[in-house]
Amino acid sequence: MPEPTIPTVDSLRSAHLVHRFGDLFNPPGLSNFVGSAQAALDVSAVRSLAFPPLAMGEMREDRPYPSEDVTTGVLFIDGNYALATGPIDYTWQPDRVDREMTDGNLTVHTATIVPIGSTAVLEDLRFTNTGTETRTVDITLLVRGNVTMSNQAWGSMIPSRHQPSTRVDVARGAVVFGSDNSGATTVQGCWPPPDRIDKESITYHVTLQPGEEWHSTFAVAMGADEGVALAAYDGLVKDFDAQAAHSRDEWNAELAAAFTPGNDRFSGHLPVLESDDPDLVRLYHTAVVSLLVHKRESQQAPGDTKYVTLGPRYWPTTTFLWDISLSSTLLALLDPKALKTMVEEWMTIDINQHFGTDFMTGDGVGPWYSVNDFAMCRMAREYLRWTGDTAWLDTVVAGKPVMEHLLGFATHWRSLDTNGSGLADYGGVDNLLEAVGSYTHEVAAMNAANVENLRFVADLLTDSGKDTDAQALRGEADRLAQAVQKLYVPGEGVWRCRMPDGSMHVVRHCYDFATVLTTMNQDLSQVQRDEMVGFFKHELMTPTWMRALSTRDHDVTFSVRPDHQWTGAYAAWPAVALSALYAAGHAGLAREWMHGLAKTMLQGPVAQAYFAEDVIPGEPGAGSRKAPSDSPWINDWSCVSGAAFLDPILYGLFGVRPPVGGTVTAQPSLAGEDHEARLVHLHCAGHEYTIDVAGAHLEPARTVEAKPPVQREVAAAAAPSAPSPSAPSPASSPASSPAPQTTGAGVA
Repeated sequence: MPEPTIPTVDSLRSAHLVHRFGDLFNPPGLSNFVGSAQAALDVSAVRSLAFPPLAMGEMREDRPYPSEDVTTGVLFIDGNYALATGPIDYTWQPDRVDREMTDGNLTVHTATIVPIGSTAVLEDLRFTNTGTETRTVDITLLVRGNVTMSNQAWGSMIPSRHQPSTRVDVARGAVVFGSDNSGATTVQGCWPPPDRIDKESITYHVTLQPGEEWHSTFAVAMGADEGVALAAYDGLVKDFDAQAAHSRDEWNAELAAAFTPGNDRFSGHLPVLESDDPDLVRLYHTAVVSLLVHKRESQQAPGDTKYVTLGPRYWPTTTFLWDISLSSTLLALLDPKALKTMVEEWMTIDINQHFGTDFMTGDGVGPWYSVNDFAMCRMAREYLRWTGDTAWLDTVVAGKPVMEHLLGFATHWRSLDTNGSGLADYGGVDNLLEAVGSYTHEVAAMNAANVENLRFVADLLTDSGKDTDAQALRGEADRLAQAVQKLYVPGEGVWRCRMPDGSMHVVRHCYDFATVLTTMNQDLSQVQRDEMVGFFKHELMTPTWMRALSTRDHDVTFSVRPDHQWTGAYAAWPAVALSALYAAGHAGLAREWMHGLAKTMLQGPVAQAYFAEDVIPGEPGAGSRKAPSDSPWINDWSCVSGAAFLDPILYGLFGVRPPVGGTVTAQPSLAGEDHEARLVHLHCAGHEYTIDVAGAHLEPARTVEAKPPVQREVAAAAAPSAPSPSAPSPASSPASSPAPQTTGAGVA
């Protein structure tokens, strides 16, 4: 049976993930395009609610790190903590999370949603007596507040926790929590009204006959003030079925729109993949949903869309250059307007001082990441090649044309050649991979990226008639490539880092493997390519994921973080590694590995990191396990750069080549089971193509009427419009508490 060409919430449903207390497990999250929330390690509890400018804080202001796992809706059965009785079965799909557990002859099932357009979580709780005798049971939910609000740039990994005021609203069956730093309020309660309620718990006394089912609804609604929060709560707590149906319909409409020309939700659309291979389809569709769960829509300006980097726990308002650059192919096709807006915003800040921006205000966030010049050039390249919008190069942003910005990014490396070696020095660990102590200073990957940056900008100069300037940049790129080659270790397929004193040491990391092969492939011999692939295959690749650092590297004791160390790998590293395998001429190995990676996609959107299976056992039948967000792992449940899995499918498997201002060509690597696979309605610079085993075919022109952007109704107005980006951040805002850095590609 052919696989679905358009994903739905049903086709994206995860495998059953069964876990109990003590397991290394990252529970699934949910998004509604306003914000996000996460299921806790509990059959009913939720955590990490963030609907900027509102959030449930979990970091005390006197501690510079996450200090409290703030959950609410924690279940007790007959006075006992339900989690202590056994494992919980989790399943995720874009519109809901289902959980189930048993306590003797009592089965508990919950369905959790984040209603579309709301600043709330809604949950259906069902209790069934599976025994042969009547059972009387006390059902208690423990509730907590900690609501906080700030319209300023948050600038921190986790929102601050604030001491709540608390009162009981008996008529509503709810507890009302206020904030000591604003008027923000969260209302938490159940319907029908409970038998007993106090400031920290809600209790039902229930008698169930054999086979009988009883259910209630639990709601957590947030608002800028008590009136707004109460109105939101009242409108949701009695309406679970309708809200669940609406969330399902909206998510299905969102998924369909992503593949529909002229849709009203995105400024572009994606090609449809036709294939009978379920693994290939799952890999592609998971890349798409990994972007969509990070979509954030402005409630004040319909059509103003941004994409955050992580979810649902860390950096809820921050967009990182690195991670968006890794997602830029999918973004350039699906939502080029949003991509261009973010790139232009980053041109207005000093990217040598920040790793990203706050999506609410545009303010710069965090320290400098060495990848930023490469990220900016990569995003611009993908935007230009897929839209054909070369007029953008003349657009003035922050006082100078875009083309001048790109030239600055491509040549910035010159100012970093501080050791006179002909290579840029990218400084210490915090500017690079953060979790790899030996990967510092003159590294191969970033310098190889500079080679690509120079050649990319040189091509743009040639297109504008500036051949002399273009040739100068190409000569510079060639010399830089030769300098990078001096870092190679012949026979081993790995690269060295050069220190300021001229000494060098080997680092056996995937970032050099993947980046050098995809940016400087033409400068490598086939012997080097084969040696690099041999290193990757024997030291990094695992059946359903990979490790970022070889266990043969002496830096393995620096950290246990699975995004960049030997314990696992970051979201995009397998995607970039697949692209590197295709670049190196090892398409068969890449295609074989895709089958294993597809198993890991059975857990929902791509996580910030997964464990290598030989370090932590994988999920039964569902590949490598997502790393938890708790210390010392500190990796979030989802990461936007999971969208990078489009690249090896589009550029590798289908061999698509879209030159800026040129005609799309393709040299597919389809064989065997993939022989009849096709990409249909691939949009490039005003034309649509079908890509199949024979190459690229121009589709007949058709008229598509663009629709105005959809404007979803907001169930509860969260707060007034955000102030201008120049407004100061108050000491009481979530940004006031420092925190350890953690992003997707470079986490601390």
